Amino acid sequence: MPVNDPLAHGEDAFDDATRLARENPSLDVGCHLVLVGSPGFPDTVSQLIAAVRKMPVYDLLSAQVRKILDAGIVPTHLDTHKHTHLLPPVLEAVARISEEYKIPWVRRPFDFPMEAGGIGWKKRAVSQAFHVVRGRFERVLAKHACRSTDHFAGFQMTGNYDAAYLERLIHELPEGSTEFMCHPGICTDELRAARTRLKESREAELRALTAPSVRRALEHENVRLTGYRELTPPPATSR
Repeated sequence: MPVNDPLAHGEDAFDDATRLARENPSLDVGCHLVLVGSPGFPDTVSQLIAAVRKMPVYDLLSAQVRKILDAGIVPTHLDTHKHTHLLPPVLEAVARISEEYKIPWVRRPFDFPMEAGGIGWKKRAVSQAFHVVRGRFERVLAKHACRSTDHFAGFQMTGNYDAAYLERLIHELPEGSTEFMCHPGICTDELRAARTRLKESREAELRALTAPSVRRALEHENVRLTGYRELTPPPATSR
């Protein structure tokens, strides 16, 4: 299960984040590419869908990667805010950037099935809808020699889990590598004023992720926390 921290180029705390990344060189740092919900971009995914084919997507995302590289940080992986690389024009740009900038790992945001638990039906429906584009998504990644983990988890759980739920996830993990998406943090006044729905839930996630019972579950299930740099590359895929 990879342990990493995505870095968004446009955040107000960018300089502080890059400083922390340099002070912790063993931590894998990814590039969290943004096309929605930030100044200068559409506010919602629906608005992005309507506008994306008229946007210089590659140039916008490439500039974000270059900003991180210019700060002395070499990302190990790419993902996108709101998983917008599920949209074909964005996916093509992200896969091209992965290949050209030699940032091999790209998030494959398809949750593996779990029992519904406390997850709302809308979140489950959106997660299941993602799978409609999975075949094309994986073909584009293969064309550009991108790598991704075998599995992904966390979309349905975002902002809605405790230690017990996380223990159940660990118990149900399939064989292979799994990226677990999470948003731990401290809910400061600055965060409360930010344009995000994930506020108090970040502290709940932090408590769950650091719970001794979760550590014991990892040990019991022989799950090893790792980083992208440590993962064995998957077999090469012919184009």
